[in-house]
Amino acid sequence: MTFDQSGFDVKCEWGENGVRWLAPASDAVIIVDALSFSTCVEIANSRGAIVFPCRWKDESAEAFAASVNAELASVRRAGDIYSLSPSSLIKISAGTRLALPSPNGSTLSLATGNAPTLTACFRNCRAVAMAASKYGPRIGVIPSGERWDDGSLRPAFEDWVCAGAIISHLEGGLSPEARAALSAYLSVKSDLGQMLKQCGSGRELIERGFERDVEIASELDISECAPTLVNRAY
Repeated sequence: MTFDQSGFDVKCEWGENGVRWLAPASDAVIIVDALSFSTCVEIANSRGAIVFPCRWKDESAEAFAASVNAELASVRRAGDIYSLSPSSLIKISAGTRLALPSPNGSTLSLATGNAPTLTACFRNCRAVAMAASKYGPRIGVIPSGERWDDGSLRPAFEDWVCAGAIISHLEGGLSPEARAALSAYLSVKSDLGQMLKQCGSGRELIERGFERDVEIASELDISECAPTLVNRAY
């Protein structure tokens, strides 16, 4: 098929269509939403919490959270106990069941069908790459991207670079798309923290008062946690 990057072990493609093309031919899929879904999941899982992805915070999300006996996290707002803000989850208690709304990372996590699914951020890119490789050599890496106001995909610097960070730990033949993501990561690795603060998504969060979230998300390979989707929960 034209867009499934067949003939390569390690593949990379954006968003929902990336999942649609790559998941059926992958031994495992890695969802990348670095600012901030994937970082939130890593922090929560590493502290013993369970995360249930849900697509967005509306009445359906409230009903979903109730159906799985989970607390519904807020969208990113200062003062909320738990939200789509990594810093809000630093002290989350072990055993907490958290429904985490996200228009990007959650949506893609729930779209991978039968493919084993993991999520990765900069903090755990090596650990997730190693865990995904145990399923087989064919790995689909999916940078989520963000959304423009009209709902269209905005390819996001942080997800592209994070995809490259994951790919740097994978073996096998790389598709041209995967090689491009790897090159992007290697070109900014030495100045990753500043690059994340200066990219569009980072600047948006800093302007809204969430610079600490950008700093947390930019910590590289500090975690051995490899969140894996099991029965629709990480």
